[in-house]
Amino acid sequence: MSTTVVNTGTERKTWGGGNQPLKASYGKMMMWYFLVSDAFTFSALLISYGTLRFSSPEWADPNKVFNAFPGLEGWDVPLGFVSLMTFILILSSVFVVRAVQEGHRMNKRGVLIWMFWGIIGGAAFLGCQAWEWMHLIHGGTTLWWNPHGPQAFGMLFFLITGFHGFHVFSGVLLNILI
Repeated sequence: MSTTVVNTGTERKTWGGGNQPLKASYGKMMMWYFLVSDAFTFSALLISYGTLRFSSPEWADPNKVFNAFPGLEGWDVPLGFVSLMTFILILSSVFVVRAVQEGHRMNKRGVLIWMFWGIIGGAAFLGCQAWEWMHLIHGGTTLWWNPHGPQAFGMLFFLITGFHGFHVFSGVLLNILI
């Protein structure tokens, strides 16, 4: 039985993956690092929310908090509005993916069209978030006060949604620059 040995030039080195681990470009690796760090940050925020939520004897009822929006009493605001915002955000992501596909085809016009719609989607999401914040603040929920329960609800809600809004806002700005 014969054994074939291939010398790669990386023997006896700490990292044997060569110059391109997973054959990914530097930009793609940095994007993956960013996405992983972003996922960890969002996870930490959501775990903090869950920890405080379930360790607190009382918590704000989202149906009461969000149904306190003036003129929307009785509507199922939390589920319906969050569903709309999620749909807008996913759709804008699909538009950006389509722009990338058009870029691979070297179709500049296609890239511009799909990037435009992706930017519009991101801006629409931010508009929805601003509307939501405005109504919550008008209803008395702020970082320092929450008429519907513990103060931590308002603090965490505005921290988490604010961080996410900043994330989307940054993406919209970067897409405009691109």
